[in-house]
Amino acid sequence: MPLFLNDEQTMLRDTARDFVGEHAPVAHLRRLRDADDATGFDRALWKQFAEMGFTGILIGEEAGGLGLGHVEAGVVLEEIGRNLSPSPFLTTAVAAVAALEGSAQAARWFPGILAGETVAALAIDEGAKHRAAVGMRAERAGNGFRLSGAKQFVTHGHVADLLIVAARTAGSDEEDAGVTLFAVPADANGLTVTPERLADSSIAARMTFADVAVDADAVIGEVDAGRAPLDRLLRAGRTGASAELLGVGGGAMDRTVDYLKQRKQFGTLIGSFQALQHRAAHLYAEMEVARAAVLKAQQLLDAGDANADAAVSVAKAMTGLATTLSVQEGVQMHGGIGMTDEYDIGFFMKRARVLAEMFGDANFHADRLARGRGY
Repeated sequence: MPLFLNDEQTMLRDTARDFVGEHAPVAHLRRLRDADDATGFDRALWKQFAEMGFTGILIGEEAGGLGLGHVEAGVVLEEIGRNLSPSPFLTTAVAAVAALEGSAQAARWFPGILAGETVAALAIDEGAKHRAAVGMRAERAGNGFRLSGAKQFVTHGHVADLLIVAARTAGSDEEDAGVTLFAVPADANGLTVTPERLADSSIAARMTFADVAVDADAVIGEVDAGRAPLDRLLRAGRTGASAELLGVGGGAMDRTVDYLKQRKQFGTLIGSFQALQHRAAHLYAEMEVARAAVLKAQQLLDAGDANADAAVSVAKAMTGLATTLSVQEGVQMHGGIGMTDEYDIGFFMKRARVLAEMFGDANFHADRLARGRGY
């Protein structure tokens, strides 16, 4: 598969770039932050995403969506990252849609996602650094289940309509088997939500489930076999986060290169200094390698290839490293002013830090790849 976008994907990229750049630039993030907005994103803008058709990219045509793939979803996510646009696109239109695909719950939740009225949150993490253990319990009760336990780092959890919850119906916390995935309405009784603002001004929540009752229809897939939809969710989320990270790194690099072309020291453009040119060239090369890794993972996911899972981990690790380099070089090349609120470059560093942790950081995925090969 060629590692470049085809004509249709390029047209989508141009459309997304114009739309996001106009309606949700970095200035939009500044306004939400300065207003101490309690939602964390603009619901009216989320409706506009739906009107553009973006929310239906991964939803099949039979359900009213566009029936496209992860390459196309990544095109939109890269522009979201480039502009630091606060949006539930990653959690809702990518990860949640991937989990719900083919389930009985899809018919209930897809129309709201397509209309830009539904926001989904992913209640899957229970500890630090995205560990695979699932300790939350789901005990049978009548015709359904009762969920008890706690989740953290639930992005948009405080304003979500739908929660995708991983819980244990059998076995011990570390086992792969015995996990069940549930679609839980966010207004369920017994649910306590504590929102917390993250470094990049986005909002995630800590959630406590105290005998939260759900009926049997809330199960996504099959009881005790929730690893399959959970793995779909994780592959989609990790690939999507990689694409958004790529946009964050690219946006930071573009701003840094522009600054090198404008800033003068002692009457000389700093972009003419060879040391800075070498560093900029190295950054460009690292970002291009990461871009190839992301596109490869997207293509393999869309093709249903058996190697997609490993490619997804490669993409998440490489974009984490490359984007970290990009934002760090950006702040350093801007000099002391790069650490001030006056310049946008600091916002890119903060967003990169949060995205790098979502769905596992570079060390998590390097370890995952090594273990997968018997190390």
